[in-house]
Amino acid sequence: MTAPVLPGIGHNLGPTMEEGTSWRRHCWTEARRALLPTLPLEVLRLRVARAREIGLDYRTYATVRATSGRDIVAFLFSSNALRLFAPQPLLPEDRAARLAAMAGCGRIAVVHRPLSLTDVPAPPLDWAMAAPGPNALWRDVRGALRGALQAQKLPADAVLLVGDTPLERAWAEAGALAGYLPTERFFTPATP
Repeated sequence: MTAPVLPGIGHNLGPTMEEGTSWRRHCWTEARRALLPTLPLEVLRLRVARAREIGLDYRTYATVRATSGRDIVAFLFSSNALRLFAPQPLLPEDRAARLAAMAGCGRIAVVHRPLSLTDVPAPPLDWAMAAPGPNALWRDVRGALRGALQAQKLPADAVLLVGDTPLERAWAEAGALAGYLPTERFFTPATP
């Protein structure tokens, strides 16, 4: 058995330029399209129930699951999204009720300064971590998020971030999280 030949210096590892690329792409697209609508009804029912259990609408849950390829096992909530502000960080009743209604997943606070980890109300949150600084480098943000999640034995790509600012959206990308959900979309009640 021989080792695969790696491209030489200067190769950008882009797509192959050999003939038939468009045909292979077409075949792949058609195979994927044929696979998607054939989700068994029982699997669909289980996923709808899971979305309800963790407090998401099915469309959001299915999108995150399809993009990450995993189920959501925890949520990261920024202290901005939770409306925890100094000097007296009190979790608003609507936020507390929404978090308490969630089941079967972790609820983690990412706390911005000047708040400390002890300012976070334990129930309904499971634990808290310090937020990366506003000037933190990408690698530092990634290391902080990944390190905190690994310490809790949580896979990063199964954790959804609920945030309130563009900086927090960048955390989801840096940490290779399952995705980012704006605060309004998570905490606003769904209309029937």
